Amino acid sequence: MAETKNVTFESIMRELMDGKYRPIYYLHGDESYYIDKISDYIAENALQPEERDFNQTILFGSDTNASQIADAARRYPMMAERQVVIVKEAQNLKSTDALEKYIKQPLASTVLVVCHKNGKIDGRKRELVKAIQENGVLFESSKVRERELPHFIESYLKRRGVGIDPKSVQLIADAIGADLSRLTSELDKVMLSLPENDRRITPQVVEDQIGVSKDFNGFELRDAIVNRNIFKANQIINYFYKNPKAGSIYSFLPMLFNYFQNLMLAYYSPKKGSQEGVAEWLELKSPWAAKDYMTGMRNYSAMKVMQIISKLREIDAKSKGLDNPNTPPEELMKELIFYILH
Repeated sequence: MAETKNVTFESIMRELMDGKYRPIYYLHGDESYYIDKISDYIAENALQPEERDFNQTILFGSDTNASQIADAARRYPMMAERQVVIVKEAQNLKSTDALEKYIKQPLASTVLVVCHKNGKIDGRKRELVKAIQENGVLFESSKVRERELPHFIESYLKRRGVGIDPKSVQLIADAIGADLSRLTSELDKVMLSLPENDRRITPQVVEDQIGVSKDFNGFELRDAIVNRNIFKANQIINYFYKNPKAGSIYSFLPMLFNYFQNLMLAYYSPKKGSQEGVAEWLELKSPWAAKDYMTGMRNYSAMKVMQIISKLREIDAKSKGLDNPNTPPEELMKELIFYILH
C-alpha cells in the first residue's frame, strides 16, 4: 500500500488505534518523543500478551547488523496473526543494504519498526526511502519549535481532561523547554498532584510542583517589558541575579527576540489599529493573543523596535563569547533590559 505524503504522528496513531498495522515503520528524526510513542504503542498493542514471547523481537543497532534484522523479519509468526520486530538505535547500524533488500519485499505478517534517532535517514539512499514509502510508513520526528510549545502543552492536557491558563502554559514552556520527554514527564507529575474535584493547573500549582516562581519568571519579565514597567522588570532581573536557576539570558533571548520580531511585523499590518486585524496578520490563535502587540506599539516606536532587535542580536553574539572577553551573562542581561526600557 503506497504511503500518503502527509504522514503525521496523529495520522499514524489513528491508524494504529484502528488496528491497522503496516509492514514497515521507519521512524527517524531529532525528536525521540514521537518515535518512542509510536514504537511503544506497537510493542504494547500489536500482539496479545501471550503472543509476545515467540512473536516479538527487540534488537539494538549497536549489537546487531542489517542481515540479522532482515532474517528476523522474514520469520513467520507462531500461532499469531503477525510478528513484531523492533530495531532500536538504528542510527548505529554500519550498513543497511540487507535491510533495504528486505524492505523492498517485506512479509505482510511482519511489522518491522526501525527507530533511527538523533538524525535523519541518509538523503542519498533514495531507493531505500522509495521502498519504505511504497511498503510502509516513513515518519520524520522533528523537534517542536519554541512557539509551538504552548499549543503542545494545552493539547496534551486537554486530552487528559485538565485545564490550564495561558500564564501557566508559558511558565511551563519557559521552565522546561522543548525536550518533549522531560516536558510530558513534568506535566504528568503536575497532573498527579491535582485534586479530583479541581483539574486545573494554575500559576500557584506550577510554582509548587515545578519550582517556578509565579511572580519572578520569564512570563512576568516579558509582561513587564511589554508594559514598559521599569520597576517590575528590574525586580525580576535582580531576582534572577540572586537565583541563577530561576532564569538566565539563554532562555529569555529567544522569547524576547520572538516578541519584538512579531512587534515589528505588527507595524506593517494593514489593520494595525485593530486587535483582530493584528491577530490575523500575525496568524495568532485569537484576537486576545494580539493584546500584547497592541500594547507594545503604544510603548515602543517602530524605530525603537528595530534598534532593540539589533541589540538583541548583539547581546546574543556576546552571550556566545563573540567580541566579549569577560562580561558575565547576568551583566549582559542587565545591559539588554536597560537598553530596551530606556
